[in-house]
Amino acid sequence: MAGPKTPREQADRMRDHRAQHRAHDGFVRETFTQPRDDARQTVREFLDRYPKPAFMSEVEHWRELPGGEIEFTMRRLRTAV
Repeated sequence: MAGPKTPREQADRMRDHRAQHRAHDGFVRETFTQPRDDARQTVREFLDRYPKPAFMSEVEHWRELPGGEIEFTMRRLRTAV
C-alpha cells in the first residue's frame, strides 16, 4: 500500500480520517460565525441549555476571522434532546 505522495494528499487523508472518527464519536457539533458579542451570547445560551456536567458540552474550536467575526464549533453529547 502506497502512502500519500504530496503534503496536500497527506493533509486530505488526515482530514478524512478525523471526519470519519468524529461521525461516530457520539457528539453533535454546531458551527457558528457571528460577531464577538453575539458569539458570547450564543455560547452562554448553548451551555445553559446543555450544561457541561450532563452533556459534556464545550466550545470545541474557535478562531477570529478577518473583520472581527468569530467562527466557533459547539459540541454536546447526542443524548441531549
